[in-house]
Amino acid sequence: MSFAKTLRRVVITGIGCVSPFGQGKESFWQAVQEGRSGVSRITRFDVSDLPVQIAAEVKHFNSDDFIPPKDRQHVSPAVAYGIAGAGLAFHDAGLNPKDMDLDQRRGIGVVLGSGGASLSFVEKQYRYYFENEAKKASIYSIPTATPGSLPSEISMAYGLKGFSHLLSTGCTSSTDALNYAVQNIAMGRIKTIVSGGIDAPLAHSIMLGFCMMRLMTPSWNEEPERASRPFCKGRDGFVVGEGAYLFILEELEHALNRGARIYAEIVGYGSTCDAHHRVRLDETGIEPARAMSLAMQDAGVTTEEIDYINLHGTATDLNDRIETRAIKIAFDGLAYKIPMSATKSLIGHPQGASGAAGLTATIGGMMNGFLPPTINLDEPDPECDLDYVPNKARLAEIKTALCNCIGFGSKNSAIVVRKFEN
Repeated sequence: MSFAKTLRRVVITGIGCVSPFGQGKESFWQAVQEGRSGVSRITRFDVSDLPVQIAAEVKHFNSDDFIPPKDRQHVSPAVAYGIAGAGLAFHDAGLNPKDMDLDQRRGIGVVLGSGGASLSFVEKQYRYYFENEAKKASIYSIPTATPGSLPSEISMAYGLKGFSHLLSTGCTSSTDALNYAVQNIAMGRIKTIVSGGIDAPLAHSIMLGFCMMRLMTPSWNEEPERASRPFCKGRDGFVVGEGAYLFILEELEHALNRGARIYAEIVGYGSTCDAHHRVRLDETGIEPARAMSLAMQDAGVTTEEIDYINLHGTATDLNDRIETRAIKIAFDGLAYKIPMSATKSLIGHPQGASGAAGLTATIGGMMNGFLPPTINLDEPDPECDLDYVPNKARLAEIKTALCNCIGFGSKNSAIVVRKFEN
């Protein structure tokens, strides 16, 4: 079903994020426009035995502001970020579920994307078990450890009675979740959905696992703000990030009838699979290119109408080269004329929340008239020769943008978003 041809259009009316730059979209957008890095030395646990000791941690976050005292022992960082992000998104949209009657709350669903969900919480519980401190463990360690606890906890926190679902497709999770949410609204199943991405992968065992795969950069422990270097010559891996990037999605008429402020409209989606390898991309770039083309086809837009591309841009050698190749396939000669950038240069790689983070940055550019930059692009890789908006934001108008994601398991997903004009 093409979103562009349905009777029900789907718009974004609220944005809530918990990021390395603090809480709220304004702090995130300001940092993006200023080209500020959110990467620093890890403070949450001892990293002295790890070759990589940096990450883009969520800073200045106090779960006490969002989680009742009786629940704090049983809630993972991912859940805490999600509850906070949802609250910020509701406030931004001018909605307060606590003031709604039962029928209204039955009309609001939750659809999230996450790669690791509450894995950091799981590690903490296992340590209690295996270090003979089981009495410290949460009695809800099993249900809290399941990925489905993320949307459930948000539904419970705000009394939302619509469906409560989670998609976990690796790095493409939040992009796929947004599509799932849009489809349900477009087909008239529900009017309002909280959707986006949440991940909190900062735990010793997870960092060690990524180190074993040699996916993270070990070169910048002393200069963490320079560590995330998409498309730069000599890049040698990503930086782990975390956060929650959530949106209130509404059916257009529903939003207009209540006088909502509308940021943008999601108009297209495409997804493919290389069916190639657990973590390595197919060198041809054909399938990520096809995902982008399918998204534009679904949106009913041409390559000439895309003003900006938000890239997956992990700063791994293979990803950046293949994504560049895929864009040249999808956009042909126009690839050199379209500005594009990698949000991960600023916030590291927030895993399953990547697509939602990129969309948040893109909407910030739409609303404030700038192209988000790719920082730390000191010396471009000769094979990465497109316009990545190096190092500084650029004043420009974005009317239609494409947000691209590439994930573990050879998955590729892209969405097209358009600045709302009634």
